[in-house]
Amino acid sequence: MTVDDTGSGTGTHPAPRDADDATADHTDDPLALRLEQLILGAERRYTAFQAARTAGVSMELASRFWRAMGFPDIGQAKALTEADVLALRRLAGLVEAGLLSEAMAVQVARSTGQTTARLAEWQIDSFLEGLTEPPEPGMTRTEVTYPLVELLLPELEEFLVYVWRRQLAAATGRVVQVADDEEMVDRRLAVGFADLVGFTRLTRRMEEEELGELVEAFETTAADLVAAHGGRLIKTLGDEVLFAADDPGVAAEISLRLIETMANDETMPELRVGIAFGTVTTRMGDVFGTTVNLASRLTSIAPKDAVLVDQALAEELTRTGEAPSSEAEATAEAERAEKEGTPPTTYRFGLQPMWQRPVRGLGVIEPWLLSRRG
Repeated sequence: MTVDDTGSGTGTHPAPRDADDATADHTDDPLALRLEQLILGAERRYTAFQAARTAGVSMELASRFWRAMGFPDIGQAKALTEADVLALRRLAGLVEAGLLSEAMAVQVARSTGQTTARLAEWQIDSFLEGLTEPPEPGMTRTEVTYPLVELLLPELEEFLVYVWRRQLAAATGRVVQVADDEEMVDRRLAVGFADLVGFTRLTRRMEEEELGELVEAFETTAADLVAAHGGRLIKTLGDEVLFAADDPGVAAEISLRLIETMANDETMPELRVGIAFGTVTTRMGDVFGTTVNLASRLTSIAPKDAVLVDQALAEELTRTGEAPSSEAEATAEAERAEKEGTPPTTYRFGLQPMWQRPVRGLGVIEPWLLSRRG
């Protein structure tokens, strides 16, 4: 939203391209302009400086918000609408009221922009592209797109708000149940990575479309399994997914389900999973810290179609009675129960200690091989 030095008086930053280039892409295309007006619900009226002045905010703050949302500088082009002015006014109002700091308001803009940008790209690339195939010979995709968007827009908007409210309610519920204030930011979570084995080799052998379908199938399957069993998908990285769970037992179940499900699909390569349990810093929906790094390292050394967990997660599964402290102890307990005629103790998981090994940046670790017990 940065302008040149002919209007703001607040200091300038050169735009990355010519002042009008950011909007010229669509200005010459009547359909693109009509679609933009349909989606935004308003016509272009303001330059960046005019929008900032109308909203009552400084150009510096307006530019920070605009860039945080993921949009390029627009120079002196008239590219902004009443909705842009209202959004600036709302964010600035939250800062003025003391509900958000300026830094937090920028984070809100950035997190919302990044999330919705990916959603919008997916919808256009996959969803709308398929639906706008001309239904009759002689019709162009252009003739189909506008009425289709006009019909879908209100429904997709309502659904987006519904899902966001659902997710916000779930996230808020998790936070308010935390034991103390410090854990609201630095929380103890089980963090897992699931990684497709030999993906680099696959990229050299498979056609792009076929590879894309494999990645989509993997991400979809992983996302469904993580959600169904009470975890949270943090992000997908093509051949890898990162997930988290408050309960180590939930993370262990998700990991084994992933291995079992992928192993039963002949189209999928082998999978390996690593999980670590400990303090995690959360920022903008992502997770950071030593626990995350450890989970990543465990994944890289895990055998094919196997799950490795760290010492902390193994201890937690033992403490909660979901895994025996050792297979020898479990066998002895079963024998005693049989002699006494009592029901044997049942465990969900088995744990087998692996060789200790040094891991760069993390020292010596003792991984455990996780398995499912009957």
